Amino acid sequence: MPLTNLDVLYSALFAFCLCALALWGLLKTGIAWRLATDVPNDRSLHVVPIPRAGGWGIVPVVAVLMMFESPSLWLIAFAFAVLAAVSQIDDRRGLPVSVRFGAHVFAVAALVALYPAQVPWPALAVIAFLMTWLVNLYNFMDGSDGLAGGMALFGFGGYAIAALTAARPDLQLAVASALAAGAAGGFLLFNFHPARIFLGDAGSIPLGFLAGALGYWGWRGGAWPIWFPALIFSPFIADASVTLARRLLRGEKVWQAHREHYYQRMVQMGYGHALTARIWYSFMAAGIMLAIAARTLAPVQQWLAVVTWATLLGAAGMYVDRRWRRHQSRLVQT
Repeated sequence: MPLTNLDVLYSALFAFCLCALALWGLLKTGIAWRLATDVPNDRSLHVVPIPRAGGWGIVPVVAVLMMFESPSLWLIAFAFAVLAAVSQIDDRRGLPVSVRFGAHVFAVAALVALYPAQVPWPALAVIAFLMTWLVNLYNFMDGSDGLAGGMALFGFGGYAIAALTAARPDLQLAVASALAAGAAGGFLLFNFHPARIFLGDAGSIPLGFLAGALGYWGWRGGAWPIWFPALIFSPFIADASVTLARRLLRGEKVWQAHREHYYQRMVQMGYGHALTARIWYSFMAAGIMLAIAARTLAPVQQWLAVVTWATLLGAAGMYVDRRWRRHQSRLVQT
């Protein structure tokens, strides 16, 4: 039976309920603590241990339902589940960087090789590199209550709306996106402040891959322009990319944990987890509305909208930087 618009809504609600039920069970039984636990250190934003098992609610629900409801996206669903398994092993026992990163590269390369876009191979290589970066950067943003879960809810929800309202609607893509958004909503019930659970690598790494993979699939199939996925997840991409670039320029070890992300600084400056999350949600919602509206514009106007939004994000980042310097100065004086 062909999919309908209502199936997209039902899929999101079903994924929401299943994920929420699974996480409730993991927390109630204490199993979540045995899967992976975030023990606070001097770089953490929390003072008590919190389980990092959110992926165990999101990944099984999304992967299995995608296989049944969006069979054309079977490779994405399969790679999504494999990355979760590799990341869970890394959470529990630790894996060499080469193995972890190799899995990320292989998942992206397999998708691009089996479903190539009609562009020159150097451009395809650049796209694959950016997708691999998205896989990793999502993991950097799983440190504040409600942030990563909310970004997934908004971002994949934006994908679902765009896939439904495209000139050539892609219902399987819309359903897959709705499943991810719904599951993220179920996770957010336990992740919003005060957080009872975090995603962990087994949740954040697969979600980063899914954001890039579905974005690539939608662009390849004509559901949206190439800039669309980047604009949808722009707050995450901007924060992680700018922070990494700064650390690289200072010669620091970028793989080490730190508290230099914009969201981390906002929490440290007194905004708190809840307000920080709501501010990020506002930026995410505004970017999504702009991205959906800009799809129908002429190409030059589309890119003008992208540049305008990037400028606004840059201005917001500069504001946080200025507040942070003042905050640091006050700490030194006291």
